[in-house]
Amino acid sequence: MVGQGVLRECLLDSGVELVKTVGRAATSVEYPKLREVIHANLWDYTSIESELSGFDACFFCLGVSAGGMKEADYAHVTYGITLAAAETLSRLNPHMTFIYVSGAGTDTSEKGRMMWARVKGRTENALQKLPFQAAYMFRPGVIEPMHGIRSRTAAYRVLYKLAKPLLPALRWAFPGSILTTEQIGRAMLEVARNGAPKRILESKDINASAG
Repeated sequence: MVGQGVLRECLLDSGVELVKTVGRAATSVEYPKLREVIHANLWDYTSIESELSGFDACFFCLGVSAGGMKEADYAHVTYGITLAAAETLSRLNPHMTFIYVSGAGTDTSEKGRMMWARVKGRTENALQKLPFQAAYMFRPGVIEPMHGIRSRTAAYRVLYKLAKPLLPALRWAFPGSILTTEQIGRAMLEVARNGAPKRILESKDINASAG
């Protein structure tokens, strides 16, 4: 869902010259400056390295719900895919800014009770050690999909539908805590271009960066 949002903002931004997506399936989006790479094995990018150099930024938005998953399986996707991509990109693009979509409540001590938070924390810690020009961790909480964007997780779609009437009141009660996919996409572009005062951005920081 976040990936769809930042893709839209990149395509609409006149300052972005080229957007390249990597995934197991096409996005179904057509745009002159969009190039898509269909790649089945997201744990190994050796065969497509020629497609991955010469970029200023990577917006890494891939993720799965931890519901019903064992820690090893969740880590295989969340940590494994992220680090496989990041290690390749940092080698090919040492001047790249890497932005990772994590989540509110991520545990960088890697010792907390919440399994998903430990794994996300381990992923964040590992990314900070790679030789990128900069790496930023985005930790959104509640996200409102905009412009027809829909979550691919059925349970989330139901939740968003039920919660939609409450969003105005929640925004009033918790200003800056509820972000739209548009705000997150704009904030990613802003941070990629101009940096941020800290490497871990919570919802209020993302909101401020979105302008």
